[in-house]
This record gives sequence, C-alpha cells and structure tokens, in this order.
Amino acid sequence: MSGIVYLNGEYLPAEEARVPVLDRGFIFGDGVYEVIPAYNGKLFRLDEHLQRLDDSLTATRITNPYSNTEWRTILETLLEKNGDGDQSVYLQVTRGIAVRDHGFPEKITPTVFVMCNPLKPVDNQVREQGVCAITLEDTRWKHCNIKAITLLPNILLRQEAVDAGCAEAILIRDGLVTEGAASNVFVVHDGRITTPPKSRQLLPGITRDLVVELANKHGLDCVEEDIPVATLTQADEIWLTSSTREILPVTRLDDQPVGDGRPGPVWAKMFAIYQDYKQALRRA
Repeated sequence: MSGIVYLNGEYLPAEEARVPVLDRGFIFGDGVYEVIPAYNGKLFRLDEHLQRLDDSLTATRITNPYSNTEWRTILETLLEKNGDGDQSVYLQVTRGIAVRDHGFPEKITPTVFVMCNPLKPVDNQVREQGVCAITLEDTRWKHCNIKAITLLPNILLRQEAVDAGCAEAILIRDGLVTEGAASNVFVVHDGRITTPPKSRQLLPGITRDLVVELANKHGLDCVEEDIPVATLTQADEIWLTSSTREILPVTRLDDQPVGDGRPGPVWAKMFAIYQDYKQALRRA
C-alpha cells in the first residue's frame, strides 16, 4: 500500500500510519466499513454509502464520528491528495482503543481510517467470457446486513471458490439464494430479472440497489423475490454485483453452463445502461 491515508484527523503517508494493538478492531474485529468507487474524482452514490455506514454503526452501537458533510470533505480531500484517475475508497470505523474485554467500554473514541487505491476495471475478456461460480451453504452469522469488518466466514467461502478455480461462491441458506461471498446475486429467467429481497441474510448492496433502480427506469422487468436453488440452477443468466466489479456475468455454475454458456442479452443491456450512468457521473 502506498499513497496518502486518513487516520483519526490526519492525512499522512500510508507507511507512517499506526493503530495501537489494543484497538478493538484488531482485537475483536469490532468495527464496520464501506467501499466507495470514485470516477474522475466523483464519489459514487455517496449519500447511499454514508446511509449504509450509519446503519451499520447504529446496529453495532458505535457512535458515528462525523456528519455527512464532514465525511464528504475527508473523502474528497483524500482523493485530491492521491491524484487523478478512478479510485476505490475504503473507510473503516472501529469502536476504538480499550483494555481487552468483551463488554463495551465507556467513553471510548472511535478509530477512523480511510485509504484509496486505483480502481482497476474488470478485464474485457472476463466480461466477454463471464466467470464461473460455485454454490455453498451460507455458514455466516445472522446479521449479514451489517457491513462488519469481521469477514473471516466470507473469506473462507470465497477461498473455496478460488480453490475450485472460480470467481465467487453463491451462498444458499434454507434452500434460498442469499448473496455471494462478496457480491449480490441476480438471475434472469424468461427475460425477468430477480434478486433476493433485503433482509438480515444479505448486505443491502449499493450497486445492487442501483441495478434495480436503473432496470425499472429503463423498462426492464426487475423484481425483488426469493430465489430457490432450483431457479438459480435453471436460470438463463446469473449476475454478480459489487462496487468494484460492477455487474459481472456468471457463465458456469457448479461446472455446468449457465444458459448457452455466454454472457446473456439482458446482461448486455444492463451493462450498457450502467456504463452510461457512470459516464454521466464523470461529466457531472
């Protein structure tokens, strides 16, 4: 990691940033985070990201250290200090520094860390060919709507996919699709786009919400409904969405082709609509 980061009120070189070992983020994973793309210096859906951050902080009973205006100033200043180009901004808030004890300490100050890195677009060949995924049982906790830094279950599930030569694990709980290890999931069947409804079982993805919004705006049939495993395995198209990978087509699932084994026509329409949205943001 290089460049300038933000840590507790200071902008400093990344190699000089230090967090005490008694920080509860280090000891317990007691904190939350957000990842926000920035295109040509323009933060992507910032209000929505900050609302989700506030929701996660409220759910974990961590005081939000800044107002939305203060967050915007911090993030935009950090982008300016790290140069031009598309960036991925990572921000993390932990409960703070205290003697190790499971109970919440009193009068504690949250630790705030923000960094940004160049946002590398998904390779065109990957988009043209799609990616493979596997299905796995969703073994995570029951508060997946909180964007917590305690990601070990997600990491283990994603690594199973990597070990199988795939890009993602699509997770199943009680016979229904929840999400990917690090993405939301969409399926297309007979032209209808479906994504699981929001609940504690999945993260309310910002890109997910935008895809639903844009699909409806442009006359595509898109609904939020439960997706049984049988619907997933019989889908004409499967997509993965996230802030950094945008909309990624899955063309193989559990070693079987999805549809005709190529990115589908509905994905192509949605991908083009999404790119137009990004270009408008860049010009704003």
